Amino acid sequence: MTNKAYIALGSNMGDAAENLNEALKALDLVPGVTVTKVSKYYITEPWGYANQPDFTNACCEVESTLSPEALLGVCLGIEAGMGRIRQIKNGPRVIDLDLLLYGNERRSTEELMLPHPGLLERDFVLLPLNDLAEDGRIGELDVASALANLRKTSD
Repeated sequence: MTNKAYIALGSNMGDAAENLNEALKALDLVPGVTVTKVSKYYITEPWGYANQPDFTNACCEVESTLSPEALLGVCLGIEAGMGRIRQIKNGPRVIDLDLLLYGNERRSTEELMLPHPGLLERDFVLLPLNDLAEDGRIGELDVASALANLRKTSD
């Protein structure tokens, strides 16, 4: 069975846009994963740890026959393959891939939380995700309203 999943991508080391392009190509090469849509790329300020360069962020929609856990493993494998080292929480990174949504699946385990727990708190995720939303919605998630609400609370 094929499911739609949404993945956030971010980078702020080296050629950030090229890092996103490389990660998207790697995702599309994985058997059981097809990248079907990609948002625009956005330059955003760092979140959580300010002393670092701005990020380039995007989101992609994939169709996958993998389980959510296996798709998360693919994302972590791509990060490792591209040289991601986790030293500072929310710190600089060559690539970051976060599994945001997987169909209507819900998970709350040590390894995986679906929907992603920070999804509704981060404009750098909601903005590109909104590019992929049909009529402002992705499944049960009203992306456009979540983005508007987040912008109201940050003003």
